Amino acid sequence: MATSVRARSDGSPPPAAPPSSPGPRGRRPAPGGWRSTLYRWDLKAIPYVFIAPFFLTFAAFGLFPLIYTGWLSLHRVELGGGAEWKGLENYADLATSEFFWNALANTFTIGVISTVPQLLMALGLAHLLNYKLRGRGFFRVAILAPYATSIAAATLVFAQLFNTDYGMINSILEWTGIGPVDWESSKWPAQIAISTIVTWRWTGYNALIYLAAMQAVPQDLYEAASLDGASRWRQFLSVTIPSIRPTILFTIIVSTIGATQLFGEPMLYGGSVGISGGSGNQFQTLSLLMYEKGWITGALGQASAIAWVMLLLLLIVGGVQALVSRRNRKKLGG
Repeated sequence: MATSVRARSDGSPPPAAPPSSPGPRGRRPAPGGWRSTLYRWDLKAIPYVFIAPFFLTFAAFGLFPLIYTGWLSLHRVELGGGAEWKGLENYADLATSEFFWNALANTFTIGVISTVPQLLMALGLAHLLNYKLRGRGFFRVAILAPYATSIAAATLVFAQLFNTDYGMINSILEWTGIGPVDWESSKWPAQIAISTIVTWRWTGYNALIYLAAMQAVPQDLYEAASLDGASRWRQFLSVTIPSIRPTILFTIIVSTIGATQLFGEPMLYGGSVGISGGSGNQFQTLSLLMYEKGWITGALGQASAIAWVMLLLLLIVGGVQALVSRRNRKKLGG
């Protein structure tokens, strides 16, 4: 202490401070050493290590099958046999195949008559559950029960209900004087029956999605509309629907994708002729045709071509969604 004071009184600089002790744990190390290099590598690599399992799983079970299916679609491949290069011949055969166009039309019609009622009923249910009702929590759980039900169990129950000979639906129709309907062999009745299964199973799921979106709508908008004299129906049309428009678009896209990949319901509904979509292919979808070509007929090349056509359809749907979303953002921004 005396030395320090004497140094200051003489005008000489104070002695150098002793080297500081290492900082607390977690402080960045001094540059230049191996610890600094390790720190930099740790900072850059750890995020990639955390996300690597997803990309490895996707590459093994998503990307590789996709690329391999595309390679198969350019070859003639039979089960247990080799691959013979055919180029675009499989796609050309699909363009002239009556079964392919029939399956494509069935996929479209079943998708429309199942998606439109499903989403409309889901909107109505969500609107009702958005109000303060007694037992609201019970009803929210109850409408999700069909989604939790097995596809096989639900389809078998509906197959009994729509049975042509002893089904309850035909019994009710006979009491009303309409007469029995052939729900299995006729094209439109069979497609309506399958669409009913899809609608019953997915309506509650979409209703909960809409309900979550409705609860995020600011209450100030409803109060302002109420002060302007708008009824609840007008509030629903002018406030609720525009506010949840992105959610509605999302459910439309997801439902369209699900309809394009429809497989379990028509296969189980048809029973022994479910793979072929009924005795006259009246409800055969693209997924059923792909399965029949690949595992019943054994033409893996044609089945792969159908899979890539389905992928192309889904990409078109995704592109339409992107265009509509961009248009809506421009309107909101303007």
